Amino acid sequence: MANSKYDLEERLIDFAVMVADIVERLPATRLGNYIAGQLVRSGCSPALNYGEAQSAESRNDFIHKMKIILKELRESLISIKIIERKGLYDLNKVMPVKDECNQLVAIFVRSIDTAKKNIGK
Repeated sequence: MANSKYDLEERLIDFAVMVADIVERLPATRLGNYIAGQLVRSGCSPALNYGEAQSAESRNDFIHKMKIILKELRESLISIKIIERKGLYDLNKVMPVKDECNQLVAIFVRSIDTAKKNIGK
């Protein structure tokens, strides 16, 4: 179990770094700056919040923190889709980040469902 936690933490850190690479290369336009600001916050937040979730004070606190991570990942996904559709960055470099974000969303949806089912146990 410790390895899966470590792997997920590492994936979230890697995702934050991938997001940072995109953010640093977005055009310095009104839209580019706006999306960059939003994406840097929502894309780096999951890794930081995951550290908090590992120290949750209760199962409900853990679920709450996991939901925040999921919310931030979904926000990141929308920003990535805007970047993709508007052509603000190389699509070949955006697609792997979008794919990883989708995978992370799926992982957190399942994790939250599992944690909710285990509340009474």
